[in-house]
Amino acid sequence: VQLQASGGGLVQAGGSLRLSCAASGRTFSSYALGWFRQTPGKEREFVAAISGSGDSTYYTYSVKGRFAISRDNAKNTVYLQMNSLKPEHTAVYYCAAVGDYCSGYGCYNDSRRYDYWGQGTLVTVSS
Repeated sequence: VQLQASGGGLVQAGGSLRLSCAASGRTFSSYALGWFRQTPGKEREFVAAISGSGDSTYYTYSVKGRFAISRDNAKNTVYLQMNSLKPEHTAVYYCAAVGDYCSGYGCYNDSRRYDYWGQGTLVTVSS
């Protein structure tokens, strides 16, 4: 599976961005997809994940109600809608894919479980 993230950019605080992650390769719906973010000097942090079918979604507590993950299996694409952005949301955002042997929050929030990673897209939120 190859992943290509896009949609990052510069936005003012309070604004919105929608990240996209397009996948190619093997059966897209067989994989759960996750979004992680990383800032300099810090470990990669879980943001959100969605099951292969799209029926289940998971979020880190700090983004619940603010971010929304979705997927379109017909388009092999996963999205992260980010609203009411704050400067602390500034980071490089990565999408990643993990096989169906992984399920539940305890697995999806662990970056070590993921098999494939996109290249990252930079989100900068100005104050």
